[in-house]
Amino acid sequence: MDLDDYINLHTTNEDNVLKDLRRKTNLHTTMPRQLSGPMQGKLLEMLSIMINPKNILEIGTFTGYSAYCLQKGLQDGGKMVTIEIKDELEDHILDFFNRAGITQKMELVIADAAEYLKNDKRQYDLIFIDGDKRQYPQYYTLSMERLRLGGYMLIDNVLWSGKVLEHQPENDHYTQGVMQLNDMVQADPRVQNVLIPIRDGLTLIRKLSN
Repeated sequence: MDLDDYINLHTTNEDNVLKDLRRKTNLHTTMPRQLSGPMQGKLLEMLSIMINPKNILEIGTFTGYSAYCLQKGLQDGGKMVTIEIKDELEDHILDFFNRAGITQKMELVIADAAEYLKNDKRQYDLIFIDGDKRQYPQYYTLSMERLRLGGYMLIDNVLWSGKVLEHQPENDHYTQGVMQLNDMVQADPRVQNVLIPIRDGLTLIRKLSN
């Protein structure tokens, strides 16, 4: 038994809806490791329940695992907007939302998230960023404009398999994007932040001022 197995044994089990989604994601996608998974999914669910948001924004839907976890904290009548750039995933995501019984809470947007956010004027209580790592700095800048005062932001993969500790070539735009994002967050006087070493690193941010 390794440490991850031990942690999962001492974490509330994912429900059958998520088990089925995880199985199908492993069967039908080429990068199933992009899935949040049981441990992080449960953390996302519990954080969302504690925050109890009216509006949630997610950048990077993939197959819908994290969206399902986050929507559990929505207030009655609340809405979640989730953005995915890969249009080949659209039918899979919508089918999952329908089977999970959450379609009425969800607004799936198939688009480039940065371009979408430039025109989106809504304010959000909770934002989860898990999209293209090369665009992380841009996502952060645009998302902060959409995050209400006192709202929370979560950013995934901020340790990037430990590559943030190593000198990376300039053409590794993915790692450079994550490292630039981490520095931006730490230097931002508007926020309070903590980097949590769960899975591939998760940063929790609270917006204190505009």
